[in-house]
Amino acid sequence: MLSYPPGMTVSSRALNLLADLLRGHRAARGTRWRKLAAGRQALLVVAHLRKNDTYAELACGFGVGTSTVYR
Repeated sequence: MLSYPPGMTVSSRALNLLADLLRGHRAARGTRWRKLAAGRQALLVVAHLRKNDTYAELACGFGVGTSTVYR
């Protein structure tokens, strides 16, 4: 289990599946580097969907800017 800073737990299997899908999508599109690795981005997405945190709260929890969370 992985944990988002406020204590939300997510199964490693589900998170790894989403991270693998994100990596494949990034490779297919040939996107540039990202501030967050695919695993952290997957956790951010799940946190947003489960907890409905604002972008500012997510940015603070993940140590990135609000614009990074938005993108």
